Amino acid sequence: MLTRGAVLQGVPGNYEVVELELDDPRPGEIQVKMVASGLCHSDDHFATGDQQAPILPFAGGHEGAGIVAAVGPQTTGFAEGDHVVFSFLPVCGRCWFCSHDMQNLCDLGASIGTGARFDDPTSFRLSLDGRPVGQMAGLSTFCEYTTVATKSAIKIDPSIPLEVACLTGCGVGTGWGAAVNSAQVRPGQIVIVMGVGGIGINAVQGAAHAGADVVIAVDPVQFKRESAMKLGATHAVSDIGEATELARSMSNGQGADASIVTVGVVKSKHVGEGLAAIRKGGVCVLTGLGDTFVRDGDINLHELTLYQKRLQGSLFGASAPIADIPAQLEMYRRGTLALDELITTRYTLDDIAKGYDDMRAGHNLRGVIIHTP
Repeated sequence: MLTRGAVLQGVPGNYEVVELELDDPRPGEIQVKMVASGLCHSDDHFATGDQQAPILPFAGGHEGAGIVAAVGPQTTGFAEGDHVVFSFLPVCGRCWFCSHDMQNLCDLGASIGTGARFDDPTSFRLSLDGRPVGQMAGLSTFCEYTTVATKSAIKIDPSIPLEVACLTGCGVGTGWGAAVNSAQVRPGQIVIVMGVGGIGINAVQGAAHAGADVVIAVDPVQFKRESAMKLGATHAVSDIGEATELARSMSNGQGADASIVTVGVVKSKHVGEGLAAIRKGGVCVLTGLGDTFVRDGDINLHELTLYQKRLQGSLFGASAPIADIPAQLEMYRRGTLALDELITTRYTLDDIAKGYDDMRAGHNLRGVIIHTP
């Protein structure tokens, strides 16, 4: 079938909407009519070249939700009409990591950067003028229809609005889990969240939910600071230096128990600042991405060793997508997790370039593409 989708045809470049050829689902796959897709910074990293697109053209989008339109042969567990959220990290359920409660590190995740099928780097489901088109994380949620592996899809209650459900496929779990799972925030602690975009605002929510007494949100954009104060932050400042001094003033000069670095484009200085902000024995959690080719870090090794600080990477917030996505949606239903408030602006697919312009300008917590009915 034919479908419209937003692709990169050059890097650096912008996503442009074209008509693509989409394959029918094969065994273990489903075809999904997209309803909503979040405009995550990770897709923009491929547009700017911070991250390398595996193949061009490249169809973006990895945070999405929709309705199953077709089910591949010999494929169980899904039916036409099911509502699904995509996990940008597939889950096989059988590898060493999945069996040791680390679904976010599933072996299949090593293939999401190829743009092809997880089990065959030469097999694609999209094409443009006869050329294969890569799918971001095997998903390409910026398409009106997409064909994906069932290992990337999680069936959800159809009463949950898909435009908010889509956020749990990346931004919510990454931020929430960075605080709850990776930083292991405990009641009474002091937490700094550096960067209050689509990831950081959920780190704020997660830290507050875990019982932190003080949650200091750091962002130069006033709108984001004000949003953080409504969603769990106790303080909001524009500079990490001010946040560090504030944390020290509340801890006998020691610093925060945890810092969570969620800035849009991570530089080495951000890591150093995050580590400098925490106390002895504290943890700095890094979730943001930057230039793939930057290998150094502005880290005080003396403090890292002698102050027994910990620098912790965090992929998808150390989440278990199969369990955590439905759990987060149930929290939303009960009113303990804010999702509606995260959507700042809704866009059509044709407005995707404006959506990313707004993101870079700091206008959105999360912009969401609403696909046409």
